[in-house]
Amino acid sequence: MAELRLETQNLIIRKLKPSDLANFLHYRSNPIIAEYQSFDVMSEESAEEFIIEQQGIDFKTGEFWSQYGIELRSESKIIGDCAIKLDELDQRIGEIGVTIATEYQRKGYATEVLYQLMKFLFEEHKIHRIVETASAENSASINLLEKIGFRKEGHFIENHFVNGKWESEVQYAMLKSEFKQATNHLK
Repeated sequence: MAELRLETQNLIIRKLKPSDLANFLHYRSNPIIAEYQSFDVMSEESAEEFIIEQQGIDFKTGEFWSQYGIELRSESKIIGDCAIKLDELDQRIGEIGVTIATEYQRKGYATEVLYQLMKFLFEEHKIHRIVETASAENSASINLLEKIGFRKEGHFIENHFVNGKWESEVQYAMLKSEFKQATNHLK
């Protein structure tokens, strides 16, 4: 199994490593980060288990979410993570997600990561469609998706039970045929 490694001007997207634990825990244990995510605040033990479990997951199987560290080149440490999951029934459909530590948000890193993931999936893996789902309350993620060129496809009312409450979600998508035109301004 070849490991995913994507590089941008500022970032390296790569497998999580046990040595990432402290930085991973820093943002994954932050209630502000967990508020709009499908995970709860992580303990050190659960973060360590998660990183170890991720070592054997390959996004190409479509069975599980595959999480990757987002390493900031200038600091040689992860500042977030991103994920890929292919549809189990039709692996031409993918879903992606991104989490960035609070102090690194609003610096363009999430845009850089999402663009690179989309480019990789559309151009190298011949994915037909990429989906992104966000909490309907998460205006920052919604604005990011719209800025990148994703199209809103649905608003689901209280469809997701997470962190002890029902939440509404919005779903965005982009087709391979839309990618170049939609993201031309990001190059």
